[in-house]
Order: sequence, then C-alpha cells, then structure tokens
Amino acid sequence: MIAEAGAPAPLGAVFDGSGVNFALFSAHATAVDLCLFDPEGRETRCRLPSRTGNVWHGRLAGLLPGQAYLFRVHGPWRPEKGHRFDPERPLLDPYAKLLSGPYRPGPPLAGAFPPPDALPRGIVAAPPDPPCHDRPCRPWRETVIYEAHVRGLTRLHPQVPPALRGTYAALGHPAVIEHLLRLGVTALELLPIQAIADEPALLARGLVNYWGYSTLNYFAPEPRYFGPLGPVGLKQAVRALHGAGIEVILDIVLNHTAEGGEDGPVLSFRGIDNASYYKSRPGEPGRLLDVTGCGNSLDLGHPAVRRLAIDALRHWAEEYGVDGFRFDLAPALARDVDDFDPHSAFFAAIEADPALSGLKLIAEPWDLGRDGYRLGGFPTGWGEWNDRARDALRAFWRGDGRVPDLAEALAGSPRTFPAAGRSAQSSINYVSSHDGFTLRDLVSHARRHNFANGEGNRDGHPHELSQNFGHEGATSDPAVLALRARTARNLLASLVLARGVPMLLAGDEVSRSQGGNNNAYAQDNRTSWIDWEKGPALDPSLPDFVAGLLRLRRECLLAGWETGIRWLAPEGREMGPEDWQDADRRCLGMRIGEGPGAVRLLVLMQAGEEEIAFRLPPEGPWRLVLDTGEPEGEPAAPREPEAGGTFLLQPRSLVLFLNRD
Repeated sequence: MIAEAGAPAPLGAVFDGSGVNFALFSAHATAVDLCLFDPEGRETRCRLPSRTGNVWHGRLAGLLPGQAYLFRVHGPWRPEKGHRFDPERPLLDPYAKLLSGPYRPGPPLAGAFPPPDALPRGIVAAPPDPPCHDRPCRPWRETVIYEAHVRGLTRLHPQVPPALRGTYAALGHPAVIEHLLRLGVTALELLPIQAIADEPALLARGLVNYWGYSTLNYFAPEPRYFGPLGPVGLKQAVRALHGAGIEVILDIVLNHTAEGGEDGPVLSFRGIDNASYYKSRPGEPGRLLDVTGCGNSLDLGHPAVRRLAIDALRHWAEEYGVDGFRFDLAPALARDVDDFDPHSAFFAAIEADPALSGLKLIAEPWDLGRDGYRLGGFPTGWGEWNDRARDALRAFWRGDGRVPDLAEALAGSPRTFPAAGRSAQSSINYVSSHDGFTLRDLVSHARRHNFANGEGNRDGHPHELSQNFGHEGATSDPAVLALRARTARNLLASLVLARGVPMLLAGDEVSRSQGGNNNAYAQDNRTSWIDWEKGPALDPSLPDFVAGLLRLRRECLLAGWETGIRWLAPEGREMGPEDWQDADRRCLGMRIGEGPGAVRLLVLMQAGEEEIAFRLPPEGPWRLVLDTGEPEGEPAAPREPEAGGTFLLQPRSLVLFLNRD
C-alpha cells in the first residue's frame, strides 16, 4: 500500500470523499508509520511519505470512514534528553475523533508499556453534519449549574430505559430533563467525558478512574458511555437539553494526560514527541515537571500543544454543540514557562477564537505549582470555583465560622474579584462538588471514610469542615436527623442567596450519600451513583425546597442584588466595626433591595445554639417565605411579623422575609 503525499493540515485522519489524509505532529521523529487494521485485527503498515515542517503526512485513496488505525513513530531513544521513541509500540493519534472501544489493559504488567491490544484504535470518522446549534446562551447572572457524572446521574434512574442508563443518551431522556427543569437548573456540567485510560495502580486494586481525570485523547468521547446509540446519543442529548433551555458544560483536563510520570505507560503523546508535549524540569530535559500531582504537565506554552488544545475545544463546541468548559487545575494552563500568567498564550488564543470566546469558561483556580492558588486571577469573563466561599458557608453553619467571612461569601467575594470587568458573576459558589463530601455526608460525617479506595484512608481532603451531630454516619435518631436536615437546608439556602453563580452537586437534592467517602474518584458503583428511590425517601421535601429556593432567586433576588446590601445586627441597627470584630458572633442579618418599587428581601441567619430575638426593619410589611427552623424549611402558615417588631430566630436556622411595595 503506497501513500500519496497528502497535506499537512488538518491534523488527524480526515476523509475527503474518496480517501483519507493522515497528518501527525512530531518535531523530533525521524519517520512515522501508519498502521491500518482490518476487521480481524490484522495490521498493515505504511510509511507516511511527506514532512512539512514538523508535520508528517500522507493520503491513501480508497479508504473509508470506519477504518481503524494507529501510528508507530521512529526516532531516538534518549530518555535523558526527553526522547522516548520506540517504533515497536503502537500509538494513538492525538487527533482521533472516535475510538474502537475503551482502554482495556487488563492486569498491570511489568514495565511502562501496556500489552499491544490494550490500546483502542483510532477510527476514521465520517464528515460531521453541518453545525446546527440553537444554544440557550444564558447570561451568567441567570445561570444555575448542576455538576453531574454521565453514569452516576442515570445508572439507577427508574424512568430511564435499562439499555440507556449510564449512557450519553440518558442525559437527554425526558425524565432527566424534567427533573432539572423542576429544580430550576440552567446548565448541566459533566465530569470529563473525553477518552479515559485507567491508571495501572487503580487496575491493580480492581478499580477504575470513575471521575475521568485521566485523559487518553481530547477529541474522542469515552466509549464506556456509548450504549446502543454510540456517540450519536451524546449529540442527541445535547440537542434535547438545548431544546429545554439547558446548557451543557464539559469538564476538561488539559493540564496532564493519562501517561503519568516518567515510568508511566506510553500510549500516545509520550511516544509521538515527549519533549514537545510535556514540560520538563529546567535544565533537565529527561525529567518531567509536575505541577498537577499526576506525574506530568502538558506544555501549552508550545505552539503545537496549544493548537491541539484549542482544536479540541473547538471540536466539542462546533461538532457537539457544548456551551462551555470547566478547566481542571487551570493555573497549569497559564504557565508558558513556570509562573502563572493571566495573559498566557493559551488564554489569549481562547479569547481570539470566535468559536470559543463567547462560551462559558470556568477555572478550577489552583494547581500544585509555585504560587498555585490563583482565585480571582483569571481573565475577564471567566468564572472560578470559589472554595473560600464554600468554606465560609460550611464553617458558619458548623458553628465556628466568622461572620465577616460569611458576609464576604454572600456578597459575591468582592475582595477577590475587584478587577475591571470582574463582578460577582465570576464567583462559582458551591457547598459541595464531586471532590469532597456530598451535602448529605457533610452533615453526617466528621471524618472521611475512604478505605474502599485502597489507599489506607489517606487520600481525600482531611479537613472538610463537616459535622455529624453526635453520631457518625447513618442513624435513625430523629433529633439527629432533624438537625442534619435543617443544616442541609441552611447550606443550600445560603448558597442560593449568595451573589454569584450557584452550583449544585447532582444528587444533593435527593440526599445522596457516599457513605462518608470524600474522594470517590475510583468508585464506579452504587457508592457514586444516585439512588433515585432510596435517596428521596430520606428527606422527601428536599427537592421541593431546592426548587423553591431557585424560584425565589429568579423571581426576587436577581433584581434586588442590583441595589446593594445592608448588614444588620440583631438589635436592628447596621453592623459596626465592633460587631464585625466580635469573634463569638454567630448571627447576621442581610437586607437586599432598596428604592421605590424594589423587591426587598431580609435574610436572618444564626448558627448559635440559643434563640435570638431579631428586630425587623421598620419598613413593612415583611412576609415570611422561608424558615429552616420548620421541618420542611417553609413556614407552617403564612406570617407577617410586625414591621419594627422582633422575630424569634430559632437555633441553627435561616429565615427569609419578602417585602413588595
């Protein structure tokens, strides 16, 4: 089989109607072999005949979509110089749009290489349909994010057909969409769905990388979630969600790959051009620089690697129609050399790209590099996961937090996002996420219980700011259950009432528990899946409570935020310096909305153990619409306390009053 010269662009395998052009970047290779596989797995090799710059390319006439292929790359084996070429090892095309199946290495073998048949093959994809994306285009101020895992969200859903449960197609099932709409969710944020390679250490323990933060390929959807509809199911789900006004945001891991450290497996990037794709330590080209904790760091300061990242983002935006991205360990993406640079080439490339600049972009604002905590340091228009606000809410409702920290979180972290063009909408607020305790576990466990991960309970964050109310884990004690339910409602209400963009963890609204596991990254089982039948039985009114909170936010709170905040002490006066400095203070009032015709809200919060008489502002009437001191979080009967009078605030409770002129 003889290849024509072909073209150096686009990269990857592209069907042109009568054949397929193959193009692969490698700056340090000496030759590249294309490996074609027939349906029985027999391999035929063909040397790519041309090199243009650092791109190797060739075209084969007569090849059709569906053809399976890999590469073998020739070059020096000089690990001390960063070169790890070995033509005996087949390698996956970084630009492959489809894979033949999931990565299945079986039991770990000695050495850094998986068995040859473990690696899925790239599949030549058919030309995509013309883009037709009727995006909801929600403004940030109206956005409510729901963070979920494809399998975990739907694997146990009783209304989803069994064949579709845990697959991409299930995301667009009417029962799933109806639940999201009932809550008031406007954006579904999915944990990584790009192709995954499970780490050898996990496989040795009989586990997998369930969360998916171990990327094998940035263009291909992970095949383990295909189901009967394959990748088409994902495209159909995105269209169905868009039809319901719900955006889709993808978590993407551009900071490292599944190839791990220097002794990790050679799957793709490392064997194609290790020295170009990965950062090395200064003056030590054979040693990888690791700012991710995962063994390697992609070098987005390199033009070809940055091009790969931008091309991958554009692929998901244009071919699948996604509405945004959440970037894992985002400071690593802005280290063109070593230090974090908010004006990095990668950020500039996104801003200059018309297909990407208008999407929702969210940063996880830390990595393990120098000065790696960068909350508030990302470009204008970006959102950032605000863990300071998370910890302030958790600490306050645990009973040992500081009132100034609570106020800062509720106000949208103005001290963190002061730069021009950066408002409270930059703050992605949350009380729980995939990484850490679920909301149910946050109020049920004082310590982590991660033994199922096989790491001796040493993994996961050791300081969750959680509480168990006197009993660790599940209990039937009604008093303990009542306190847990009240505290969960306090946390949710504080989250929704805070300025910024609220994010809910999937299943928190139906009391999902992971049994105290706060790092369930390897648990592709009932530990992580939402139990849609057992969970709601624990607290049946909680979904309605969440839906009511988000309805209040839409109808009343958004307009009120525009006119500012006043902070009140229980005596009815505005908080003064001595009040803010009182470390023992556990009560705070927040008044939102001023001026004629404004919707006024009054939020009273107290995390102490005693009742507090709180004097209401003289303007009235004040209608009580939310009270977490009641069993279901709502007033037992409509109440309008006297304006200027006092309201008895129960221990560990939050109340919300509404006043319309």
